Amino acid sequence: MLGMPVGIVTGASRGLGLALARALDERGWRLVVDARGAHALRDATAGLTGVTAIAGDVADPEHRRALVDAAGDRIDLVVNNAGVLGPSPQPALADYPLDTLREVYEANVLAPLGLLQLTLPRMPDGAAVLDITSDAGVEPYEGWGGYGSSKAALEQLSAVLAAERPGLRVYWVDPGDMRTQMHQDAFPGEDISDRPPPEDSVPGLLGLIEGSLPSGRYRASEVAEVAR
Repeated sequence: MLGMPVGIVTGASRGLGLALARALDERGWRLVVDARGAHALRDATAGLTGVTAIAGDVADPEHRRALVDAAGDRIDLVVNNAGVLGPSPQPALADYPLDTLREVYEANVLAPLGLLQLTLPRMPDGAAVLDITSDAGVEPYEGWGGYGSSKAALEQLSAVLAAERPGLRVYWVDPGDMRTQMHQDAFPGEDISDRPPPEDSVPGLLGLIEGSLPSGRYRASEVAEVAR
């Protein structure tokens, strides 16, 4: 990789996206990051020297174009981390509002693909795609039909992309349980202080970004364990 590597990380005002952006910034990456909340994004990234922060909704095609244009002609990494949970508490499928489900799929499936459609022409061989998924995408948890099925769709999109673009490293990654706002929203009123912070999942993501593992589905904790 010649010169400073360039990446896009979505959903970087808090949680896993922010933790990963901080780690990559320390490693000399030039990053373009986003989040919907302008003030939260500005405050979160204020101390990151190699980061361009652009507030907006990744489900908006014009915002996606702005991210890619800011990244430039060569993009070495795309991390599709931004997403939405849907209603809280999670409703059963029999009661799931279909208009809301469309919004969940728009954010969790179509937006990541839309971003990749723009970035792929700028990604050289060996570049990496990290699509952040969940065990809810493979396990049938009661009440998780909306979010879980959207992550299952994202996983299949990732797998097909890996088959279509063998020159890229395409990873769909389960970061594990984390002490984040989304996780708290998924379990309203529960104490989630026993969950690890998102920073604990970063070593596994870095192991994929900086390593040479083949495309596929990974758990961040398992990659981190192998990398030690």
